[in-house]
Amino acid sequence: MEGDRQTARATAIVFATGAFWGLYWLPVRALDALGLAGAWGTAAITLAAGLLLAPLAIRRRRALAAAHPLALASVALGGAAFALYSVGLVHGRVAIIILLYFLTPVWSTLIGRYVMGWQTPRLRIVAIAVGLLGLVVMLSARGEAPLPRSAGEWMALLAGLLWSVATTGIRTKSDLGPGEAAFVFAAGAAAAALLLAPALAPLPAAAGLESPLRAFGLAAATGGIWWALSIASLMWATVRLEPARVGILLMVEVLVGAVSAALFAGEHLAPLEIAGGALVLLSGLLEVWPVRSA
Repeated sequence: MEGDRQTARATAIVFATGAFWGLYWLPVRALDALGLAGAWGTAAITLAAGLLLAPLAIRRRRALAAAHPLALASVALGGAAFALYSVGLVHGRVAIIILLYFLTPVWSTLIGRYVMGWQTPRLRIVAIAVGLLGLVVMLSARGEAPLPRSAGEWMALLAGLLWSVATTGIRTKSDLGPGEAAFVFAAGAAAAALLLAPALAPLPAAAGLESPLRAFGLAAATGGIWWALSIASLMWATVRLEPARVGILLMVEVLVGAVSAALFAGEHLAPLEIAGGALVLLSGLLEVWPVRSA
């Protein structure tokens, strides 16, 4: 009975996390509008998350010191991937950015097969083909070459690839707990955002911000809720569920992101973009199905 309650709680957490991240673009773009342009908003958010998680990391410093260096690097790389995704939401259309990021099953399967030498079920090979077809359809929907058309789209594509590399390392080496993993994750994201920020926009002066207190308050709240609380909760929940269920539940992020962007930002997808996005989601379902069957 207790196991059933834990499973139900973990399922609710993963579903809520996916839906919540579908709205993540709202505070990111709000910070951009307040004067924290480009990657500076993401840098502020992730630094705030790191500061909030620092006491927990200090308490768990022995676990961090004992962790495999590749595990720490993989978790930090995962944070860097999320930082690119976060910045991409400022420089591209929300639904397209999320869908490009959700190509991660394609990259993960390719890395697992050709880098790690893992066995690849036939259905996952089909998933790769469907995902790549969805990418081509989505990016060529406006009669152009099937390539990303903005800096945000390139960031989202790179973020998905880096996340696939990171999760491979996490799967093989990491035994970090949720709290310390979330701290390393936020630290990697902050480092990536701070490296990227000067290339996209000059450092904003406090006097140039529309409302400094509001901007830094929003950054702290976003870092605390999205990066600290939700990531730590997700890491607790994922070890209690089948990977297939986690992958499927997190796909609610695409729906929430697309609908909220249409309602609040007037971003509507063309029919071919919707068709390509549906193929991308189908590839994700196909990728997790063999895991579930096993």
